[in-house]
Amino acid sequence: MAPSTSGERPVDPQEPQSSQGTAKNIQEFGTTEVPRTDENIHILTVIGQIEGHLILPSQNKTTKYEHVMPQLVAIEQNPSIEGLLVILNTVGGDVEAGLAIAEMISSLSKPSVSLVLGGGHSIGVPCAVAATYSFIARTATMTIHPIRLSGLVIGVPQTYEYLDKMQDRVVKFVVSHSRITEEKFRELMFRTGELARDIGTVLVGQDAVKYGLIDAVGGVSDAVHKLKELIKDHRLRQGREPQDPAPH
Repeated sequence: MAPSTSGERPVDPQEPQSSQGTAKNIQEFGTTEVPRTDENIHILTVIGQIEGHLILPSQNKTTKYEHVMPQLVAIEQNPSIEGLLVILNTVGGDVEAGLAIAEMISSLSKPSVSLVLGGGHSIGVPCAVAATYSFIARTATMTIHPIRLSGLVIGVPQTYEYLDKMQDRVVKFVVSHSRITEEKFRELMFRTGELARDIGTVLVGQDAVKYGLIDAVGGVSDAVHKLKELIKDHRLRQGREPQDPAPH
């Protein structure tokens, strides 16, 4: 190959990609390098408002169910991913979208751990309890309240029946994936005097554990440690050693 006569340094094909990646990291994360996690653990964040069939305003931080669902299918299909860590800081949102995400998390064949940081409110509760094991930060909160509608409601008896059935779906899911009883959960849901509309309950950290909604109070290190334990147990149940020995 003839030498370049332009006087310019030959362009390294890897350089633009590296520079572009660094610029993206600075723009998105405020750092030149993003720490890498264990390759066998996937991290899923449920933040802001869970977006359903209607697009929320652009200034809202949202978790879009059409983004989360393919991730969960890929986690199930990818043999190199052995566990899921779900980080929640959500105000709730669309009930059916939240339930769909929760159902997918609970139906994974691989172990999962959830961690509520800041808040896991409303339909975020089923997403939190859907994991194999759940943690909540000591200062985090969870709001339990009945399903509500905003705006004009036409056909009140039919609407009430629909809401009642949807509420039953939420209650049954939470009860079946946690240690709280249906009676206690409904009592917290319809308790008066704690919220602005005088119905519902806010649970802070240890209270969520006391009622059996969340398994334990903890933070990031606790969640990661527990997930690694669950992955090890899952390997043993499948008849695999924690680290497969090299072939002879």
